[in-house]
Amino acid sequence: MPGDSAPLVTGVSPKEGPPGTRITIRGENLGIDPKDFIALRICGMDCILSAEWKTSSKIIARTGPGKGKGDVIVVTRSGGIGSCTVGFRGYFLQTGPLQETALWTDESQTVPSNLRHGRASSPLTDREEDDPLGISDEGERNKISEEDLLEMFPEASGNISLENFTPEWYLLENHQNASFEDLKAGLAHMQRKASQRSEGPIAIVRSNLTAILDCLESLSSMYEKFSTDDIRGDCMNSYAVLLMQAKSCADGLFQEVLGRKDKADSTRSALSVLQKFKFLFYLPLNMERNIQRGDYNIVINDYEKAKSLFADTEVGVFKKVYQQVEKRISEFRKMLHSKLLEPTISLEEQKKLIRYLISLEYNGDPAWECLMKQQNWLIGLLHECKEDHLEADKASDWDMDMASGRLRVPLGTSNFKSSVSRESSFTSSSDQPGVKFRTPQKVLYIEDLTDIMMDNFPDFWKLGQAYFTGDFMLKLESSEKGFKIDTSKHSKLKQMIAEIIGLFANLVRAAFLPGSLENIGKTERETLGVWSVTPLDVPGAWLPHSVRQIRSCASSLSNLDTLGNSMNSLQELAFDLRTNCMFTLLKQAISDVKLLHTKEVWAVDTDDEYGGTTQLPALFENIVNEAVQHLHEVVVLNKPGEPEIFSQRPIQKEATSLCTQLLQAFSQCMEQLAFSPPLHKMETHSVTSMRNATGLDLMMDQFEDPIPSLDKRLVIMLSNCIHTCERVIPRITENLNKHGYVEMEKASKAAQETYRDLDRKLFEAYIEQKSDPIVGAMEPNMYRGGFEWKHWKKPTGVRHYLKEILMSMIEVHAEVFSISPIFVVRVMTKIAESVCEEMSRLIHCSPGFNNNGAIQARLELYALQDTVDVYKTDKISKSFKEALACVPQLSGQDKQFMEQLLNKFKSHMKFQLMCFQNESTVGSTVIND
Repeated sequence: MPGDSAPLVTGVSPKEGPPGTRITIRGENLGIDPKDFIALRICGMDCILSAEWKTSSKIIARTGPGKGKGDVIVVTRSGGIGSCTVGFRGYFLQTGPLQETALWTDESQTVPSNLRHGRASSPLTDREEDDPLGISDEGERNKISEEDLLEMFPEASGNISLENFTPEWYLLENHQNASFEDLKAGLAHMQRKASQRSEGPIAIVRSNLTAILDCLESLSSMYEKFSTDDIRGDCMNSYAVLLMQAKSCADGLFQEVLGRKDKADSTRSALSVLQKFKFLFYLPLNMERNIQRGDYNIVINDYEKAKSLFADTEVGVFKKVYQQVEKRISEFRKMLHSKLLEPTISLEEQKKLIRYLISLEYNGDPAWECLMKQQNWLIGLLHECKEDHLEADKASDWDMDMASGRLRVPLGTSNFKSSVSRESSFTSSSDQPGVKFRTPQKVLYIEDLTDIMMDNFPDFWKLGQAYFTGDFMLKLESSEKGFKIDTSKHSKLKQMIAEIIGLFANLVRAAFLPGSLENIGKTERETLGVWSVTPLDVPGAWLPHSVRQIRSCASSLSNLDTLGNSMNSLQELAFDLRTNCMFTLLKQAISDVKLLHTKEVWAVDTDDEYGGTTQLPALFENIVNEAVQHLHEVVVLNKPGEPEIFSQRPIQKEATSLCTQLLQAFSQCMEQLAFSPPLHKMETHSVTSMRNATGLDLMMDQFEDPIPSLDKRLVIMLSNCIHTCERVIPRITENLNKHGYVEMEKASKAAQETYRDLDRKLFEAYIEQKSDPIVGAMEPNMYRGGFEWKHWKKPTGVRHYLKEILMSMIEVHAEVFSISPIFVVRVMTKIAESVCEEMSRLIHCSPGFNNNGAIQARLELYALQDTVDVYKTDKISKSFKEALACVPQLSGQDKQFMEQLLNKFKSHMKFQLMCFQNESTVGSTVIND
């Protein structure tokens, strides 16, 4: 319980003061209740009458007349006399000669006695002068002697009342050991005292109103008594004279001191005014500093504040300063305006500058001026880009002419390579050795144009939208300023946007689609740029890249709302470029396919599934697939807002026609290779001379890499044709369908019909090439040596002419089998039909047969029939039936003799006849209608 312990004071606030100071005492066990609190002594003085008990740990009281440092003791009934760990210092306030007071003071201790005798004296001092800093007594210390102070501060003094007062002297003399924190506290004390004195007589009256009223009441009572006791009636006048004389004497005595006081008061008043209005006086300098730092908001806020306070002032000094402020603001407006018209600043910076100018009441429309400037700058950028690339294009053409004397040939028509290559016009030329790679100038032009639009146009559009949405509003500390939206300029802004987008679209069209600008006047057309046209204007591999740039730009700009019809021209441009890219790449692919005959190396790869083919069908398929892949992004992938590329019937028809031509182009290549292959590694004049001298086939045999003979070329191309028609074309058609091309079944049927015609042409040419020599030699060889069927001697076996026929057929079989075994049955069947038909004709034309001639004829017919039995057709069977009907029947003995000769033939020719066996396992390959 608190009452079980003695009171303990642990804190006093404040720790010093004159009598009557209100202090707060804190501690422990300071009483259970007010009745338990019975005594309080501060510096030995009883202060219980002014004490107010709050809680057991807090008491509020006023100090008594105690002087010096003493204890604060609390006495309670329950705890008795207490103790304390802190103390309180009491001191008396001495009224100085220059201090205003509402009480009567005893001047006997402060006014020197010689003053009463009229002798001069030193300046009045206060024996117990208050410390102006209010710093507590620091105790005994070694003070600096006055001689040392005079040596340090000659012609100076530490007396506050003298003119040569020096603060350093005073601090060294009185507060030598004070810390910096003590000095700061002293400065605050002195400022507080100065503010109290600055209040003047009103503060004296306010703080001592009771005493003054008591004085007035006493004076009134005195006047009444004097009036009652004044017999002569002039006593009051003599008193008035004496008071006037005293006042005059006092004025003379304190004139110098009061003059200095008035001067100090005047200076203090001026400083007070300067301090009070320092915002205005420092404003020009602060504005300059803030402008240099870029704190434009602060500048505008300060200006608005100054304008509201001093715009209508009549004070001369304020007017002068405010005029300087207005001058700096005028220069500030010009600086902001010139900075706003710089085209390279960001959108956010433009908005800020426009808000600043509107807040500064700029005489004009800064936002619209900025829009006009941005439009002109953007149009200038586009034209500058065009001029730069036109000059670079002319320079590149000149460099190319000077370097080679001719233009580069398209890819795929370069010199023949011994190694098979799958390169086409869609392969980057940088990958090909011997070709100096350079990005086409038009491609660089498109990249730069789109970069300019995508980097700058969105900011221009957003600035225009901000103009009509009231976004140019700057909220200040003192006010909120905006601007009136001019809705009449909305159509003008749309026109400005349309001009920029239209110019961009026309510049692109002038470079890539010049034919689409036929309706534009000649003068305007020339301003868009006239580009040179070369065979390699823009290689096919670069067109999708250029289209991708334009589509990306159109897609980005389409995300901006309210572009309206302006966006249509950009969408039309992207659509036209996509269409042009598709047509160009398909035409380029057709050209590349037609040039494939220059890449044939006649190396046949035999496959159990596909037979023997060269690399050409694979190269053909590779070119088509590369073209389709390059067009994949252009044709199939549609971005939001873009129309389908096949949505228009004319484009659909043209694309189908080009795809059909592309599929058919390879047939021309194979036909040319079969009948008139290109001649490599020979000069033109040598080729011509050799044609005239020895013929084409002899010339081909003299090449370093000889071209196969016509027979082999026909078989190789026939195999390529079948492989292309049955496998390559369906795969290509499937790929085209997968990538969104329309009516590809129609194109596929047309292409297959073309390859069927080529197949028939090649097959007929080969059969003619092979069967004509065999058939043509049959009759001369049959009747060689004067042979006659009527006069033939006894047969000894199958004659040599038939063996030669069979060996020629075996040669054809071997040739076809070595290239493509799947064609053996088809070719050999046709050869067998021709041989059997000719054999039947020769038998029919015989004038007659003797018995030996009949045996010989039937022996040879049966030998040929058994040999070609594996290729038997109705036509062959009919030929043998008709031939045997013309030969007389044999007797049993002759028939037996013939069979012996036939077996002898089969036995002797067993090895040769093996190629005519087991052919049933190999199917006949022909393109079905």
